[in-house]
Amino acid sequence: MRITNLARPAGRLALLGITAGIGLSVTAVTAVGLPGSTGAASSHRQRPTIVLEHGAFADASSWDGVVQRLERAGYPVVAAANPLRGPASDAAYLRSVISHVDGPVVLVGHSYGGTVMSQAAARLGGKVEALVYIAAFLPDAGESSLGLTNKFPGSTLGQAIESVNYTLPDGTEGADVYIKPDKFRHQFAADVPAGKARLMAAEQRPIAAAALEEKSTQAAWKTIPSWSLVTTEDLNIPVAAQRFMSARAHAHITEIDASHAVSVSHPGAVTRVIEDAARTVR
Repeated sequence: MRITNLARPAGRLALLGITAGIGLSVTAVTAVGLPGSTGAASSHRQRPTIVLEHGAFADASSWDGVVQRLERAGYPVVAAANPLRGPASDAAYLRSVISHVDGPVVLVGHSYGGTVMSQAAARLGGKVEALVYIAAFLPDAGESSLGLTNKFPGSTLGQAIESVNYTLPDGTEGADVYIKPDKFRHQFAADVPAGKARLMAAEQRPIAAAALEEKSTQAAWKTIPSWSLVTTEDLNIPVAAQRFMSARAHAHITEIDASHAVSVSHPGAVTRVIEDAARTVR
């Protein structure tokens, strides 16, 4: 495994084009006893709370190895559930979770979770003191996850997914997007053991197809210090896209030879980047 730490980038990266080939149609929580919330042990208040936001085709269990390491290091951790319905509504849900956390927060997002947290953190009044993007989108206002993917070569997601249509009680129709089980490991988790990847495929959470097209309205990375772990073997978000977005955000960049499921395959490397960000919070 190769891990490379890069200096804060300067200058522009070339934009390249790709068509992902995805056909799209479609369209809070009351947190009780969250780590870091009022009433938590005083030792927890000595460190920022780490809030983890998963992305599409995954769930909060994708952070298991990271949570274990962070808790051993003494950090309170909340692994939020991402509804995966759209950046605006998902960001509102995430803000409701963070509002129940006492003290400063380091907000971490994987994949589409980066889109959600970029929007959520912009309206939290300084509560979020660092952003950590893990193989993630860092969209600007007016950009969508799908649009950013399509600007760069390397994603094969369009060939690996299938859509499932649904109708809501009010008659509204939509579509959820899944990765086909027989393509899941190669597409999403190539460096994860086969048995674990099969479980991840069976347990994957779909994303509303419309969520990938919905444009962001705010970009918290413009005002909040950011860190980015770029996965060079990623087949979901092209490495060129990750590098471009990370450079544009003036993020502290680390590169690792890993698949999109880096929080599962290399939880130690992910944890180190999060701790780098957390150590800047006073």
